[in-house]
Amino acid sequence: MATSSRPRVSVTLKDVAGLVGVTPSAASMALLGSPRISDKTKAAVHTAAASLGYVPSSAGRALRNQRAGTIALIVPNTSQHVFGHSYFMHILTGVSAAANAQDTQVLMSTSSDATDGLPAYERVMRSQSADGAIITSAAVADFNIERLAASGLPVVLIGNFPDLGAAISVGVGDVAASRTITRHLIEAHGRTRLVHVTGPLDHQTGIDRLQGFEDAVAAAGISGTTRVIEGDFGEGSGAAAVDELVAGGSDFDAIVFANDDMAFGGLQALQRHGMTVPADVAIVGFDDFGLARATTPGISTMHVPAEALAKMATERLFDLIDGTDQAPAHIELDVTFVPRTSCGCTTEGAELAPY
Repeated sequence: MATSSRPRVSVTLKDVAGLVGVTPSAASMALLGSPRISDKTKAAVHTAAASLGYVPSSAGRALRNQRAGTIALIVPNTSQHVFGHSYFMHILTGVSAAANAQDTQVLMSTSSDATDGLPAYERVMRSQSADGAIITSAAVADFNIERLAASGLPVVLIGNFPDLGAAISVGVGDVAASRTITRHLIEAHGRTRLVHVTGPLDHQTGIDRLQGFEDAVAAAGISGTTRVIEGDFGEGSGAAAVDELVAGGSDFDAIVFANDDMAFGGLQALQRHGMTVPADVAIVGFDDFGLARATTPGISTMHVPAEALAKMATERLFDLIDGTDQAPAHIELDVTFVPRTSCGCTTEGAELAPY
């Protein structure tokens, strides 16, 4: 008697997650027994996995059962972008410090182009050579994050990712910080015709810093006299924003730049156009990675503890790998307002209370 066999269909973690109604990342954490997942959800995920015949990948089992002695730092952008911004040097320093304490190597993975960052993730998943991964500077719609987490690899994100509720992340309160520095221009220096030069608005940092600016000007009742120009965190986009304002005859007395690189480019452009900072235009930046202290005038900014963020993210990653992480899914570190001359303050570099 002849028998026929049906082709075997590979069941993925996404199938299991879909049956339960959770994200692949949450399903992965449930199968790993994470304390962040409720017992009810864990039971549902295990039942769904059994009913579908889901078998974790060999790569995932290997990563859980033995150590490669390496963690990955994934930056879904080009190496030229990475090494052109001081932020990443602070991140690499923090990651390396925590990894060295664990006698662990750091594999840095970037992309060959700036389209979707896919190669940065693929390289780590294909090599199976990392015990876990830290991701920084990922776009809001980056589908690769959940894909990486669904592979069974422990993942920690640097930044804010409100749409990934189950994600483990470390960041700062960009909305509150941007609101604070904008209010400073309005309340301490009487500026009313403000411009905000944003970061890229496909990244949560750009979105949050814009939100803080908009909150502050709305609370002050001056939204009608403000303007927003999208930048890209690069020095050139800060200069281009000022050129656009001047060419268009805009009336403005202050600019809130979403980072110090753009503030530096904007400062140079203002001076090139014969405008004095802060007498004609007050400016502020964000990050305080070193550049803001070296300009004339010095740039008032919000100090972001990038190295500490990276160190904490790496320590959390080791806790995830060991199965001992008990902290809340998202942790925020304080940022500090550092007044300098560019906004009109006369006290250079005296750090005020953290926010």
